[in-house]
Parts: sequence; C-alpha cells; structure tokens
Amino acid sequence: MKKIFILSIFIISIFFGLSAQTEKEIKAEIKHVTVFPDRAQIDHETSVSLLPGKSVLKLSGLSPYIDVQSIQVKGYGEFTILSVNHQNNYLQNLEDSPEIKSIRSQIETLHLKVEDENAAINVLKQKEDFLAANEAILVKTTTFSLEQFKNFMDLYTNNMDQITMTTLKKERLIKDYNKQITALQQQVADKLGKQQLPSGEILVSVTSEKQVSGKLTFSYVVANAGWYPSYDIRVDDIKNPVAIFYKANVFQNSGVEWKDVKLSFSNATPWVAGDIPVLNPWFVDFYFPVTRMLKGKVAGVSTNRSEPAALNEVVVVPYDKKEEKAMEAAPVSVQKQVGETTITFDIAVPYTVPSDGKVQTVEIQRITAPADYKYVTLPKLSPLAYLTANITDWAKLSLQTGEATLYFENSFVGKSTLNVNQLKDTLTISLGTDNSILVKREKRKDYTSKKVIGANRTDTYSFLLTLRNNKSNPVKITLNDQIPVSSNSSINVDPVELSGGKIDQQTGEIKWDLEIKPQETKQIVLTYSVKYPKDKTVILE
Repeated sequence: MKKIFILSIFIISIFFGLSAQTEKEIKAEIKHVTVFPDRAQIDHETSVSLLPGKSVLKLSGLSPYIDVQSIQVKGYGEFTILSVNHQNNYLQNLEDSPEIKSIRSQIETLHLKVEDENAAINVLKQKEDFLAANEAILVKTTTFSLEQFKNFMDLYTNNMDQITMTTLKKERLIKDYNKQITALQQQVADKLGKQQLPSGEILVSVTSEKQVSGKLTFSYVVANAGWYPSYDIRVDDIKNPVAIFYKANVFQNSGVEWKDVKLSFSNATPWVAGDIPVLNPWFVDFYFPVTRMLKGKVAGVSTNRSEPAALNEVVVVPYDKKEEKAMEAAPVSVQKQVGETTITFDIAVPYTVPSDGKVQTVEIQRITAPADYKYVTLPKLSPLAYLTANITDWAKLSLQTGEATLYFENSFVGKSTLNVNQLKDTLTISLGTDNSILVKREKRKDYTSKKVIGANRTDTYSFLLTLRNNKSNPVKITLNDQIPVSSNSSINVDPVELSGGKIDQQTGEIKWDLEIKPQETKQIVLTYSVKYPKDKTVILE
C-alpha cells in the first residue's frame, strides 16, 4: 500500500512537471503594419517547435490597446490550434496611476462633449437648410395679411439669428475642447514615458501527435494609431501640368514601437486659406423695423450687415535658385493596390515608428496631372484673384480630402484644402492668390441714383469692375458678381447693364469668362435697378 502511494505521488509530480513545461514563451517580431485612418492592424510571424501532446504558446510584450475581437492566429504545420485567448498582464508592467486615469477620464469626457456639439451643429444646419429652402416658397405661394407677414418674417429672422449664433458658440466650444484634449494627451504622453503600460498577451493552445516544427502568424488591430493625408501641390507656371505630392502622416501611441516594419496605408475606414469664397444668393424684401421693450422704454433695433472677413495675408517665401542645380530626391518606392472599395499603399522601405504620438510623414504617391488653369475673382467679397487648376479624370488619382500646401512658381503661397467629396467630373484645386492680377470694384456715383416716380421708388446702382493683367502671358479669368433676387412680387429687380455677363435668374449670380492679354486692362460695367413701393423699405446696402 505504501509503495502504491509513493508511486502515485511520483506520477503526479511528473504530470505537474510536464504541465508546467507545456506553457512556452515565444517571440514573434512585427513584420507588417497596415495603418487605417483611426487604428492599425499588426502582423507578427514566428517559427515554433512543438513536443507531442498539448502546449500553450504565449506571445507577450504586446500593446494593451488590442481589439480582442480582431485577433487572428493561423498555424502552418502538422498541429492543431485548440483555442486562442487574450489577457493584459498587470503584474509584468505597472497599472496606470490614478493621475493618468483621471487625465484619460477627462479626455474621454471632452471627446463626448465634442461629439455632442457636432451632433447639435448638424441638427442646426438641417434646420437652417429647411428654413432657407421653404422661406421663399411660403412667401410666394401664401397670401398673408400685413400683420401675419410681419409675424412670419419676425419668426424667420429670429430663428435664423438663433441658429447662426448657437452654431458659432458651439464651434467655439469645440475648438476649446480640442485644445484641452491636445494638452491632456501631451500630459499623458509625457507621463507614460516614465512608467510602463500593462503588457498585452495572446495565449494559443495547440496539440500535436508527434514532435513537429511549424509556423504561427498573429494578426490584431490596435487603437491609438492612424494616419491622415496631406499634399504638396506645385505649379511651376500655368503652361505646365500640376504636380501633386501625396503624403501619409502616420502616428501611434500603442505602447509598442514599430521597429523596421513594412508599412501599408489603407483608406478602409472612412474619415480652409486659399479657398475661393462662396457667393450666396442675395434676396431682398421689405424692411419692417422691430421694436422691443427695454426697462420700460421702447427701443428700435437696428440691423447691421456684417462686412466680409478680411482674407489672411499670403506669406511668400523666396525660392532658393541654387536648388535648381541639384536633382530632386526620388520618392520611396510605393505599390498601390486598388480594391473594390478600398485603396492601399504598400511602402517598400521598412520604417520605424516610435510609440510617442508624434507624426511622421511618408510620401506615398507623386502625380503629374494635366490641368486647365483659370483665375477666379469675386471683387464684391475680395479684391484678389484666385488661381485654380481644373483636373479631369481626377477619380483615377486615388486622392482623399486633406490639407494642401501650395507652391506656385517655386514659392510657397499658402495653404488650402483638397476636397474630393464632390460629384463633378472636374476637380478644381485652389492654388491661392496671385498678386500679378489686379482687381478693383468701385461704385459709379454719377450712374447711381434713387428716384421716386408716382407710387414707386427706383434705386439704381452701377459699379465699374476693373481687371489688369501684369503677367507676361495671357490669362483666363472668371469674374463673379451678383444682383439682388426679389422674393416679393412688389419688388422688381432689373439688370440694366451686364456687359455681356451671364446671369443665373435663380441666384442672381453673374459670370464673365474673360481672357486678358499681358499688360492689358479690362473694365466691366454692372448696373441694376430695384423698383418697389415708396412707402416700403428695402435694404440694398
């Protein structure tokens, strides 16, 4: 009986000894990283040697921000994968301090506030669009008494004012929240440099009937990583094609350095100085003074039209002509793969991306595209001429919306936004302003008048639009202006003189497509009159 007991203890000891040896630590280097706009997929690969029976292979030292549902493990060899599990090892690395937890909580709260404000702004925009779309229809198709019409206009004006001011306040809040988030994220980055995060671990249970060698691949998605596009847009002169340098700005703070890995950038996860101003329709109607009670007194509320915001000053950096002698460095070799719904750029050269949240820029595509260059000017809003490059078949270029740095004639001219979220066949890129094109809009006082004839009043306005080309080559330019659009049958707007301009009757916008020779000055006369009952008030300036 004693011999049997000793034998049992010996067998149990052997069993536990073998069991303890079945968990095996393995190393697997990161071979490839596919970066999405708001996350990244990490791929590991390693060789394994297995003994007969069951084993547990543990891959440790991973990011603590792994999306567990994204983990994939594949085995190659004569063995079977029984299960895959994930855990964070808080014993190997210290847990976040209470201070870090507090900062992360503040960041999360601020992100939620930003989401709430963005959602509220979207609702306000929809309300604004609804009011704007239905205001004209209601006025034209509905018969109002004077009191009803006054109440309706008061309601419309108050609603639009409230929407505008509320949207402005929310946009300012979002800007402030984003500043706070950036500051807090920097705090976290600084503190995590001094303390370690918990180690992520993947445990793989396998079984084999004999001693074998094989290969394991691991794939998972981590947060705190991503990329966004930006562009350098270069135009030597308006006779040559436009050159677009497509860049990927990659960042990661996953807790693990990506050392000498192959990078791919994918757009699989869906995500303004130099931009041309938008000339909105200008509707006019009768003006009804609004009164309100202030401390027991009646006070008139004046209506002041806001002046257009001044454009940012364009900074011009002189180009060093010495650079022309040296050949421009070749870009990194990149292979583009176009799928049914996604585009991926595979970088041939390995990169190292530290886990510090700092942005690294990788050029992923260099494009030369034929373009039709044209200037656009809106002298009512700005005395500047904007150069645009119009590219056809732009969908083949695989571009995304992003910030663009503009270079014209080898000089930095500003920044713009390359917006590809449009349904047009032609992609218009704003290349900033050109000081060689002079634009002036002035009122012709001798032809501007206000007359009362019978029961009606007629206000006539006349403007002289002057454009001069100081360049050494001819230019094409589109001149935009507008006349008011009547939203009341008692108000009649008459385009007296347009100098050959094409008018859009719905919006009142007028366009002149001109070609100006070198050192040539062209003048356009715009005259219109507004006729309305003399006992009414129409605000026209």
